Amino acid sequence: MRSNVAKAETGNQGPKGVSRGIKGIEEIVVLRQLWKERGVWDFCIKKWYRSHLYPSKTYGFQISCVGGFGSNSHMYKINGTANINAIRAAAEQGVKRFVYVSATDFGLANYLLQGYYEGKRAAETELLTKFPYSGVILRPGFIYGTRSVGSMKIPLGVIGSPLEMVLQHAKPMSQLPLVGPLFISPVNVTAVAQVAVRAATDPVFPPGIIDVPGIQRYSQQKS
Repeated sequence: MRSNVAKAETGNQGPKGVSRGIKGIEEIVVLRQLWKERGVWDFCIKKWYRSHLYPSKTYGFQISCVGGFGSNSHMYKINGTANINAIRAAAEQGVKRFVYVSATDFGLANYLLQGYYEGKRAAETELLTKFPYSGVILRPGFIYGTRSVGSMKIPLGVIGSPLEMVLQHAKPMSQLPLVGPLFISPVNVTAVAQVAVRAATDPVFPPGIIDVPGIQRYSQQKS
């Protein structure tokens, strides 16, 4: 579903990661699209970033939703090292704002997917260090939309949309020990993309971590 976030952010304009005409934004660089094109290992090479960041340097912002699964070491490289290198390169190139689509905590899942979450949190720490006043971290849970698997399209909204309607009113239950993460509301992929774009382009958007209720709240506001 991270690829769907990238598509929503870029208007689904193709693998170059640069699109035109989203709410008056001329160009948006999304690292996830470049990652699909070049491969994750290139994203672990800092020098490669420097030569591919010129559009974000020009327009002053960067959005990353690079992520994936696999072995613990593989997940750390994808979710951690790749994003850390992107953040460092962006800071060195003078990018003013950086938005990172991370993931919320899911209790036991944090342990089962140790490399995934350790990588995410390491990237978050790097972002808050390099962009303390202009870095934004989005922490969605289950992101729903239409997922493409080969030639098949899976409408996850059939499950996600009703669950969001119910669980967005059950926030106190999400704070319960052990079972709380089961009550974290899903989020529409379009909502995540809208908030990511707003956070990247609105100079008064507050820096820091935006949780699921925050993503829902900002997506409903008029920018």
